[in-house]
Amino acid sequence: MTFSERIRAVKPSRWLRFAIVSIIFFLWVAWLGNPWVALAWLLLFDIYITGYIPFTAWKKSKNKTFKSVMSWVDAIVYALILVYFVFAFIGQNYQIPSSSLEKTLLTGDYLWVNKFVYGPRVPMTPVHFPLTHNRLPVLNCNSYLDSPSLEYHRLKGLRSVERGDIVVFNFPAGDTVTTRFEDSPEYYDALVRKYGREAIKANPQTFGEVIYRPVDRRQNFVKRAVGLPGERLRISGDTIYVDGKPLEFPKDVQFNYLVATSRSLDEETARRYDITPSDVYPVRGDMSAQAAGIFGPDAPADSHFYIMPLTAGAISRMSDDGVLSAYVKYNDLTATAYPQTNDYIFPEGPGAEWTLSNYGGPLGILIPAKGLTVPLTRENWLTYHRAIRNYEGHTDAHWDDEAACAVIDGKPAETYTFGMDYYFMMGDNRDNSQDSRFWGFVPEDHIVGTPILVLASFDRDRGLFDGKIRWNRILRDANPDK
Repeated sequence: MTFSERIRAVKPSRWLRFAIVSIIFFLWVAWLGNPWVALAWLLLFDIYITGYIPFTAWKKSKNKTFKSVMSWVDAIVYALILVYFVFAFIGQNYQIPSSSLEKTLLTGDYLWVNKFVYGPRVPMTPVHFPLTHNRLPVLNCNSYLDSPSLEYHRLKGLRSVERGDIVVFNFPAGDTVTTRFEDSPEYYDALVRKYGREAIKANPQTFGEVIYRPVDRRQNFVKRAVGLPGERLRISGDTIYVDGKPLEFPKDVQFNYLVATSRSLDEETARRYDITPSDVYPVRGDMSAQAAGIFGPDAPADSHFYIMPLTAGAISRMSDDGVLSAYVKYNDLTATAYPQTNDYIFPEGPGAEWTLSNYGGPLGILIPAKGLTVPLTRENWLTYHRAIRNYEGHTDAHWDDEAACAVIDGKPAETYTFGMDYYFMMGDNRDNSQDSRFWGFVPEDHIVGTPILVLASFDRDRGLFDGKIRWNRILRDANPDK
């Protein structure tokens, strides 16, 4: 058939469908801001009108089995394309894997994350399987191709990240990972500090292969935004101060406590006070004697001692019911409540004396902002070198000890001007959250979206017929404090 014959053979209903699809397509191209993508309209024209590319040639086959199989393949392909665009530009479901935001979000919550609100990020690795993140199950290989890759570009959204937002983002320190520790709290930088880079490379049987992950293929984290670009943040006695002003605690914020109880806490008792049973750690033996000494007469001789995270509401209810005899913040027991974690607090130099409860020093830590210029002193270099080198692309940037100055792109640099906005993220479960206090700032190109709805929720400590499904959380607001 000639071109004109193909045009004349198209039914009016198909022309109408093509017109609707074309309008949607060109609106999408305008939103993308990339006119070159408009060339793909020619493919749509052929699919709907001319039919030179035989996408549907299988429909003419006389083999019924072949036609049946191909009809399923055709439907699945269309469904995957639709899922790809919905997940990339509108929203996506995510699972809460850890307790860092309890009790606001619970381990086992499945969330619908709105990508539209901050403006969807154009996929940097556009060729990927839409229903997986970075690895294909069973095959255990990458679910994406490293090439072609696109530069970071975010489409226009409704607003930027606000303080108090719960945000899903790609883990910034997840750029380099060891395959056997990728899902572990011990990320690559922490492993390097603990074992050394050479030891990790020399023991692949223990650590796995060392690989690089593109920005949009790094592990997904979810935390609350507490510090915005250009602000100074510090923590004193667990209270967050931004530019010198204290922030209110989220309603369900919780901290770790050493507690004395009047009776043993079984699973049902723990649940009665909204405590996750797996988070309750009994204190026994010599430590029990130490705990009794800490509380003194406030803890009767038959007291039971535990370490666990509690909200203010749980403390109040347990005290009113006579279950809680005495309690003390675990962080407050010594000046260095978490000696095993202080070695990992961000940044390595200035943060050496900081703790989870007292962070940022007297002035606070300055969060980078696009266009903000900072002097590159030795102390500032320790704070900002990862942002300069790993996030902003100056891969050869380093500190020259001999010259006592930073070197960026082969030249000495006394100052640096940031090219992106950054955020400081923390969990509501303050003492059990691996967040910006450990690995630093979250760059704007790592932001995925904000959860708006709990789609479903499953209790990891219960069986299927023993309350595993949390019915009261289905279709619940994912951020009731905002």
